[in-house]
Amino acid sequence: MASTIAVPSTQTKPRHRREASAVPESEVLRRRNEELEKELKKSIEREEKMREELNKTWERLRVAEEAEERLCSQLGELEAEAVDQARAYRTRVLHLMDQLSLAQKLLQSSSLAVPNSL
Repeated sequence: MASTIAVPSTQTKPRHRREASAVPESEVLRRRNEELEKELKKSIEREEKMREELNKTWERLRVAEEAEERLCSQLGELEAEAVDQARAYRTRVLHLMDQLSLAQKLLQSSSLAVPNSL
């Protein structure tokens, strides 16, 4: 038997990478760079938007804290006023009780009968 040597045809020859790819490597890199730049720009825009949202939230928190402080101050003033009014009311009630007691003693001392149920 005779030995045979295989000779590759032009159809089976491996092509160079540049020939296999219709787009040059520099073009692929340029497109990828553009994509990355777009993604970076979007990321920066998202970051700026989040920063603005954080600042708005921070401002709302500051306003809420100031409102809380004002409300606490007003509540303290109202509590102090309520205590003063309660003390004045108690003093007035005690004074009226004393007057009533004195009036009853005067009536009893003058021998007038006071009915128990009015």
